[in-house]
Amino acid sequence: MEIIDLTAENQDAIEQTATLLFEGFKEHWPDAWPNIEAALEEVQQSLAPDRISRIAVDNSSNVLAWIGGISQYNGKVWEVHPLVVRSDCQRQGIGKALLADLEAQVSKRGGITIWVGTDDEDNLTTLSAVNLYPNVFEHIVNIKNLRRHPYEFYQKYGFVIVGVMPDANGLGKPDIYMAKRVGTWLKN
Repeated sequence: MEIIDLTAENQDAIEQTATLLFEGFKEHWPDAWPNIEAALEEVQQSLAPDRISRIAVDNSSNVLAWIGGISQYNGKVWEVHPLVVRSDCQRQGIGKALLADLEAQVSKRGGITIWVGTDDEDNLTTLSAVNLYPNVFEHIVNIKNLRRHPYEFYQKYGFVIVGVMPDANGLGKPDIYMAKRVGTWLKN
């Protein structure tokens, strides 16, 4: 496996990446990219000069996974948007490798934090299908993963939950915000 830039010149990889995005999100997040055209538009947007777009490919140039980064707060913070790994390649360290690569890319650009919003639209955690108000933080502290929600994947890589937007995707469908510092920690 090799991690490379996704470029506008590599039309085959762009099409594979769009298919991967559509397929990877349709089960639990069907409204994210409801069709291949929407996925292709997202991939095209990721090629902008102020963004990061990296793919993991095998020896035959098949796209195994994709990660994107969006600069925010004048480049100090970068959003992971999106991260998707082909279903038959999951649990092999590819997602972790892409996160490490994105972290290195962000660090080179002077970024100090990466964050991700990881929605729960399909009752995958105890934060879904409940009223999180008024004790949002109590719910966060007691979160449980019910059915392979990706927040635990991010936790294993060092992300922490920094907040939740209750009802972000409809009643009882929150967005879970997670973040991680990149680079060197400042000494006190």
